[in-house]
Amino acid sequence: MRRSLFVLLAAAWVAPAVADSPADRWNLSDIYPSVAAWNADAARLEAQFAEFSGCKGHLGDDAARFGQCLDLQAEMTKRYFRLATFAREQLAEDTGSPSSLELEQRTDVLGTRLNEAEAFVDPEILRMGKDRVATFLKERPSLASHRFPLDQTLRAAPHTLNDEGETLVANFGFMNNAGRSAYSILTNADLPWPTIRLASGEEVRLDASAYTKYREAPNRDDRKRVMDAFFGAFKTYERTLGVNLHSQLKQDAVYSKVRRYPDSIARALDRNRVPVAVLDTLIGETNASLPTLYRYFRLRAKLLGVAQLHYYDIYPPLVHGDFRFPLARGRELVLGAAAPLGADYVDALRNGLDSRWMDAYPRPRKQSGAHMASHAYDVHPYVLMNYNDDYESVTTLAHEWGHAMHSHLAHGAQPFVTAHYATFIAEIASTLNERLLLDRMLEAAKGDDERLFYLGTALEGLRGTFYRQAMFAEFERDIHARVDGGRPLTGDTLTRTYCEILKRYHGAQQGVVAIDDAYCIEWAYIPHFYMPFYVYQYATSIAASSLFAQRVQRGEPGAVERYLALLRAGGSDYPYELVKAAGVDLATPAPYRAVVAQMNAIMDEIEAILARRK
Repeated sequence: MRRSLFVLLAAAWVAPAVADSPADRWNLSDIYPSVAAWNADAARLEAQFAEFSGCKGHLGDDAARFGQCLDLQAEMTKRYFRLATFAREQLAEDTGSPSSLELEQRTDVLGTRLNEAEAFVDPEILRMGKDRVATFLKERPSLASHRFPLDQTLRAAPHTLNDEGETLVANFGFMNNAGRSAYSILTNADLPWPTIRLASGEEVRLDASAYTKYREAPNRDDRKRVMDAFFGAFKTYERTLGVNLHSQLKQDAVYSKVRRYPDSIARALDRNRVPVAVLDTLIGETNASLPTLYRYFRLRAKLLGVAQLHYYDIYPPLVHGDFRFPLARGRELVLGAAAPLGADYVDALRNGLDSRWMDAYPRPRKQSGAHMASHAYDVHPYVLMNYNDDYESVTTLAHEWGHAMHSHLAHGAQPFVTAHYATFIAEIASTLNERLLLDRMLEAAKGDDERLFYLGTALEGLRGTFYRQAMFAEFERDIHARVDGGRPLTGDTLTRTYCEILKRYHGAQQGVVAIDDAYCIEWAYIPHFYMPFYVYQYATSIAASSLFAQRVQRGEPGAVERYLALLRAGGSDYPYELVKAAGVDLATPAPYRAVVAQMNAIMDEIEAILARRK
């Protein structure tokens, strides 16, 4: 888990709309001024490994020794996260840089050594038992910051091995995520992207970022050319990409067995004590509400003026116009949208935007998509964008800075050991900012065409964040079950499995959306499948954030304070419990049905606008 620091979204390079200036790039020297400084801090970490070895066998000596060792462990982890952030964000700037790749690989080695150095800790704490740990906490008030992490360790007793077993597992950590690493390099640096000629005569090199841009092309034939060529490139590597993903699934299956879990789902969700009922309820509710999704697709077909909607028709905006959003405008829109969260929040957000916390524009070999890196605890969050001056870029800006402000608030309120929150909560902060942005855009819309543009974009956002992520979760549940059960899984099998789910969610059998079998290779385009049972949290989070946003926008007393308190709580409790305590139980149907109701309400408004035009 220590090596799984960052969330990646699918996109890559296209030429920036304006010149890429230093002010639009992040300043990694805030972490380390040079690689030499990184090396010096890495040496300090290695020295701490030796020092920490003296704690082995002595954690339970007394409360003072216990506290010293836990504090040293936290300091080592904090230093490693800082080293890893610098190395991995340098590589993100240029995925083809040999020196940055070497630094990232050195980080992997340090991460493995850290895991090895601390492998004895959990078994010793478990041998101490709850009563002795409770006594130490009572005797030494300074241990209070470790209370929740200690509870997490004690709760994991059935899944923790003895010293030798934990050391062996830590040693195997050096081999972790080979499939993910190969996938990242192949799709970001090595895959030969096709070039197509659009109806305008323009030639386009279809890397992932260009795909996200040109799949929205107003010319329908262009959209088909884009999907045919883009997914054709993935189809060429179907076997290799299947082996890559299968290797990741096998790794998850092995660790689940080693940790004595019944399957990979239970292991993945138990890290944060999320009930499996959350995932099952999500998938069940999305399948039950597919008629609402079909309604959206039929409405989209009507607005696009096509008799039969095809898969390549689901991305273009429903209303065409000159809706361009240069970065400066995007920044101000995101700042304005955040106003309901209070002046302090907006001021902190503006400071981050003005202080080079973000790398804004796409460049050759820059890492795909968008992410936020928050693990340099003593510095500040970093945001990677591939800003394209479109509305999607603005919504992504709001999304990633929701993450960044979450980290900023949590780091300011929590000690290091409880500052890093679970994704289960993280995506609430990001999707709530997107919802506030939508409300801001609707308020400022000039006429029905612009309003339809934002409403249509909102519908597509709900489809992508709720239904699409639930579809991904169902696909993950199926393929992990295959591997957990010892059944083979090839690229061809992955494609066929994905195809059945894809067509069901899009109503292919009912004639709602026609999907060419060639597009069923889409699973190979999704990097999140290398982070098991991650994407479902987008769907659960938008269900929760929609309720928080309603309360904030309605001005309910204490709504802003409760929401910001949730963000400041960081990782100080189990995320499901934190959200439930805030009023949303994600193991029940209610929040998911609220999202479906929101979609229907938006469609009601769109249809009302269309009726006024008749």
